[in-house]
This record gives sequence, structure tokens and C-alpha cells, in this order.
Amino acid sequence: MTTPIVELKSVCKSFHSADGSNRSVLEDVDFALSEGEIVALLGQSGSGKSTLLRIMAGLIPADKGQTLYRQRPLYGPANGISMVFQSFALFPWLTVQKNVELGLEAKGLPPEERAQRAEGAIELIGLSGFEGALPRELSGGMRQRVGIARALVMEPEVLLMDEAFSALDVLTGERLREDILDLWESGKMPTKAMLVVSHNIEEAVMMADRVLIFASDPGRVRDELKVSLARPREVESNQVRGLIDDVYGLMTAGSTRAGRVTAKEVKLQLGDRLPEADISRMEGILELIADEPFNGRADLPKLAEEAELADKGLLDVSSALTLLGFAHMDHGDIILTELGQRYVQADNPERQSIFGKQLVENVPLVAYIHHGLDQDPSGDLHEDLFLRLLRFTLNEPDAKSALRVAIEWGRYGDLFEYDFHTGIIHLPEDEAGSEL
Repeated sequence: MTTPIVELKSVCKSFHSADGSNRSVLEDVDFALSEGEIVALLGQSGSGKSTLLRIMAGLIPADKGQTLYRQRPLYGPANGISMVFQSFALFPWLTVQKNVELGLEAKGLPPEERAQRAEGAIELIGLSGFEGALPRELSGGMRQRVGIARALVMEPEVLLMDEAFSALDVLTGERLREDILDLWESGKMPTKAMLVVSHNIEEAVMMADRVLIFASDPGRVRDELKVSLARPREVESNQVRGLIDDVYGLMTAGSTRAGRVTAKEVKLQLGDRLPEADISRMEGILELIADEPFNGRADLPKLAEEAELADKGLLDVSSALTLLGFAHMDHGDIILTELGQRYVQADNPERQSIFGKQLVENVPLVAYIHHGLDQDPSGDLHEDLFLRLLRFTLNEPDAKSALRVAIEWGRYGDLFEYDFHTGIIHLPEDEAGSEL
């Protein structure tokens, strides 16, 4: 066994919520990154993946457990670890050359050595001739190349990439990813191991030797898939498409290892996140699955192509449809239930009725809001009441997202209405009138 460069042992991390309570972000995470491997980490937004990277880089400490770099405890930023972020994070008033030199300057290297190493990193990443350009004069892909050059100029043993390609258009992201892999395979990079956090399943399969599936609330490694294919990999090959199917299956399998999750197995608690899926997107996907060529059962990668949806969007929609009982998952396929088929065939009023009934039965937050309005003499309550409740278990962005989704779904299900100007949630007029 190769000795890991970075190793996490039973790492835990909590943060204070807005109400002062502790929220567990990572729990008992065990992970090792060894020399010569690329590992991809996939998981939902807010599952703690970025927090994990920052702990590995020594930027923040773990609350419990050990973080080891070359078998020694890590108590601060590691010289041998560099990060590339989703946002380009370049200083707009500095040239490409000066942006790349920043880390070397912080280390106290003399100007001549800084310039020489920065020029080498800029050439390595394919930006020769742009040393004097300002970030505003570069395309998005070129700006991200500057961010990568700034990381590589430090000659890191470990490169951590946090959604490094997600802010780019598809073609630019693919081209940059291929260039990084070419550098890796050629041995021109100083880096000995990479950890890539991504939402893109195809990207993970094309790059990684191992794909880890991260669970949420709290974050932890739930599944691992080894990828033994040689690089470069052909995206349309049967082997790659099969692995993409396998990852979709793991991503949609919840906490079960069997690969199947039915609506009855997906049970939310009051303070859980809700999938960010809007009504029109859900109905569009249901209709697409019901129609030719899927006829009620769709392979998720093929469905993503047909719907022109990114992996995160499709997984959110699939999760919502499963939660509401309109579909279930089976080894990376999404299958309409009898209720889902009836929903597709229904007219709009019947759809709203079915949707509202499923919300009350399966989404505790929506049921809680509706019950609260029904019990209140005025039939209306301010959204802040429910935000305060959600802050006990979710951070502020996730709490706002969960309430926004609950309100959108509840309005469509005709369970309540919402005043965007005042933040008041109230019963529908006919229902409120019936209480008078």
C-alpha cells in the first residue's frame, strides 16, 4: 500500500447556526489521498465538501479527529497543498504575471525567482504571451487558467480543485479539464495527487481513479467507485457510459446499498433541505419520461441529454419526484409510479390537487406551514417564523432555500399563498373565507 500524502481519520466539524446552536457539517470522515491518484468527490450542495477541502489544506481545523500530511498532524496551512476555487479570485488590478506571483511573494522569494517560476507556470498552463494582461481582458477559461497557474507555481504535492470547471461553459470546461489531464499524464505537473470536488458526474468519471459519493447532514463518505480505465478515456465508450450509470445509481440510492429507493423510503424531517426543483421542470421531466422513447422508465444519463439538464439539476428534480411519490429510482433509472402516470394524464386543476395532497403527506415543512395557517385565527403568518425554525438545523442560505422551495410548492398545490412584498404567508382566499 502506498503511504497516503493526506489522511483524515474520524474527522468531525460543526458550525454555529444563526440561533447559536451547533450544526454538524462533517461526521467521522475517513479518507486517504495517495501519491499518483486523482480522486473525485461528488455530493449535494451544502454537504460539506468544500469544508472538507479546507480542512485538508489546513485552512480551518477539525473539531475532532486527525488530519495528517505525510503522516504528521496538520495544524495550519500546508506548504505542499494548493487549492483552485470555483470563483477565479484574481486581483483585477494585477496582471496575470503578478497574480501568479502572489503566493511566491508571500513566501518571501526574491523577485528574480518569482518571475522565473511564474513564467514557467504560465507557459505550462498555456497562457504564454498574456503575462501583462489584466483579468478583465481575459475570457473565463483564461482567468481560470491563471488561477490554476497560481496554484501550480507553488509546486504543490497535492492539488485540491473545488468546482474548478463549473463556472465555465461546457466546451471551455472540457478543454481545460483535458489540458490538466494531459499535464498530469505527461508528468510535467509537480503535483503528485489531486482531489476534485464536482457536481459533474461525467467529469468525475473522465478524470478520477476513485469516485467518492458524499452524503449530507452531516457530510460523510457513503460510497466509493474505483475507475480502472486508462486515460485518456473516450466519453462515448461503453465502459465510460457504464461507469456514469453506476455513479448515477449511487448518487440516487440514498443510504441504501441495494440501488433502489422508493417514495416510501425517502422521508424528510421538518428541518431538512429540500431539492431545488421548480414545478415546470418537474412536470416537464415527468412528461418526458412518460413519452417516447422512455415509456415510463428513463436512464438518467440519457434523460439528462434529452432534457439538456446538468447533473445537479436532474438529481434535484429526480429527488423531488421520488419524494412526492411520482417516481422511484432503480440503479440509475427513474421510473414513473402509477401516481406519476396519473399526474401526467391529469388536467391542471387535478394536478394541483394531487400535488397538494402529496406535499402534505411527504413534505413536513409544507404540512407544518399549512397547519400553522389553519390554526391561526387570522390565517396568515410571517415567513420569519418559519425561517427561525429552520435555522435550528440549517445554515442561513439553506434555510432560505428550503423555505423558498416550500412556498413555491405550496402555492402550486393551492395550500397557501404568499405576498412577496410583505413576506406574509396566508391561506387561499376561498379556504380563509370558509373559516369565517
